[in-house]
Amino acid sequence: MSTMTVRLVLEGQVQGVGLRAWIVRRATELGVAGWVRNCSDGTVEVLASGDIVAVEAFVAACGVGPSGAQVSAVRRSPDKDDGSQGFRQKVTL
Repeated sequence: MSTMTVRLVLEGQVQGVGLRAWIVRRATELGVAGWVRNCSDGTVEVLASGDIVAVEAFVAACGVGPSGAQVSAVRRSPDKDDGSQGFRQKVTL
């Protein structure tokens, strides 16, 4: 199994719309580890690690989000696995 880790920054109407809880559920369904948090600039930051196919499916889902969110951009960069077990919400940065 090949794995990968990515950091995402989601822009648009992404705070106050249930996006973080939705991301935790979707990551858990896909077996992706990591975390999600709101940022003080109005974006949402995500670190996702796992099987390449699962992470790619997760990234695609984050570009859409739940019905209340309006994701206008997903900035993506490679990152290092931080050893997260499961997927969780972190405090605002």
